[in-house]
Amino acid sequence: MPKASARHILVETEAECNALLEKIQGGESFADLAAAHSKCPSGKSGGALGEFGRGQMVPEFDAVVFSAPVNEVQGPVKTQFGYHLLEVTARNC
Repeated sequence: MPKASARHILVETEAECNALLEKIQGGESFADLAAAHSKCPSGKSGGALGEFGRGQMVPEFDAVVFSAPVNEVQGPVKTQFGYHLLEVTARNC
């Protein structure tokens, strides 16, 4: 079964998500921004979600995690929870 590890930053608005993406692209730390801004409890650990299989996350999240390049920040990705920046840190497909 394919598995992946990822980290994410969850915020309420697309504008906030885009502003954080610009900061990451400018060299700021994903983990630091996750700790400071993410609405998900995973923010305390730099946004790390650990390892999970296909179908364990909401469909929009799953689609990106199992198709996006590893170690490249993706987003904004809209889900029922808000807007995510996400980075696949490992995948075995």
